Amino acid sequence: MSSHTVTSQTHDSMFEAVLARLDVAAKIMGLSEEVAQVLRNPQKEVKVSLPVMMDNGKIQVFEGYRTVHSTHLGPSKGGIRYAMDVNSDEVKALAAWMSFKCAVANLPYGGAKGGIKCDPRAMSVGELERLSRAYASAMKDIFGVNRDIPAPDMGTSGREMAWILDEYNKITGEDSPGVITGKPLAVGGSLGRDAATGRGVMVNTLAALKKMGLKPNQVTAVVQGFGNVGSHAARLLSEQGIQIVGIGDHTASFYNEKGIDIAAALDYVAKNNRVLKGFTGATEIKSDELLISKCDVLVPAALQNVITEENASKIQAKLIVEGANGPTTPEADPILHEKKIICVPDILANSGGVTVSYFEWVQNKAGYYWTEEEVNTKHDLKMEIAFEHVWQNSIQFKTTMRIAAYITALQKIEQGVKLKGAF
Repeated sequence: MSSHTVTSQTHDSMFEAVLARLDVAAKIMGLSEEVAQVLRNPQKEVKVSLPVMMDNGKIQVFEGYRTVHSTHLGPSKGGIRYAMDVNSDEVKALAAWMSFKCAVANLPYGGAKGGIKCDPRAMSVGELERLSRAYASAMKDIFGVNRDIPAPDMGTSGREMAWILDEYNKITGEDSPGVITGKPLAVGGSLGRDAATGRGVMVNTLAALKKMGLKPNQVTAVVQGFGNVGSHAARLLSEQGIQIVGIGDHTASFYNEKGIDIAAALDYVAKNNRVLKGFTGATEIKSDELLISKCDVLVPAALQNVITEENASKIQAKLIVEGANGPTTPEADPILHEKKIICVPDILANSGGVTVSYFEWVQNKAGYYWTEEEVNTKHDLKMEIAFEHVWQNSIQFKTTMRIAAYITALQKIEQGVKLKGAF
């Protein structure tokens, strides 16, 4: 595993971690060196300075980023995150992941990602609105309904998307709701979008359990992260009969071998500033114990780099379904593989969000909107097909689901690169 010498602790490693896995997959499938070279280099990297008038009357300048990794299969697609650790390396890595994720889900998109270095929790609504509008204005030549389509990510939601859409439309004189997805329903959002990533986790979990010969009502699960992805995943998994024995967020982690009442936990966070701290329906445990507690299915749905070479050998789950982006470091992969733990990787497991974003874009372009049932049915079918493709590639190439997912993506992108040609 010499190609896995990546330091997972530093943020600079994120793009390296993507390339390490790309290289492994490229070697196994025999990807042409030319195509590999194209994919190692993002098509476009934009960095902007955003002067914003703060509530105290002073101007503060924020750093904004947008990286377009690939447009070989269609316009680029990817979220915008507001966080203090946003930097060009992270945005580049997430943009590349989006290229692979869209290809795995068989969407007519390339990959992109954006972000602003800021602490959204420390800002007022007015400051966030001015910042979002400044970003939309700075990116007016990058974004476009058939060019580059952003969406929410960490630290952003439908609210920010509505501001960005409004600003973009004011500047361009257009009225194109499809230039951004993850919008509130009132301004062209799609039903089913909010729960989509968690729903994708659920569909992938059921598909994997079926392959493993396990019935949902006979397995237990731990979900790390209780934000948008984790909370919906926990709810949907429990509705399928899976017993959730552990949950946690950045404030507290809980375990109960007899099962946790997820409806009660959701009710609690809704009334408690969206955090789990103080929840009484289970025993509080240390946050680093959650990932290694006893369960059949582990869903890391919070941060990147939480499954490392330090804790991978202690994981008791038989199946890992990655709700978060990059929760497993490249060094942890071989350890999980040796333990025969099946890992449904992020670029497959959490592609439900971008799948329903695609549906939102289609509905915006058509000016005709689907019912939630239609959205969910189409989503589940797309996820099941994607899972099956990756599973078959893992068998054909005798490799892990993660590398098989990269192979599945690369097979598709390679066609796009070759069919479109170079200059």
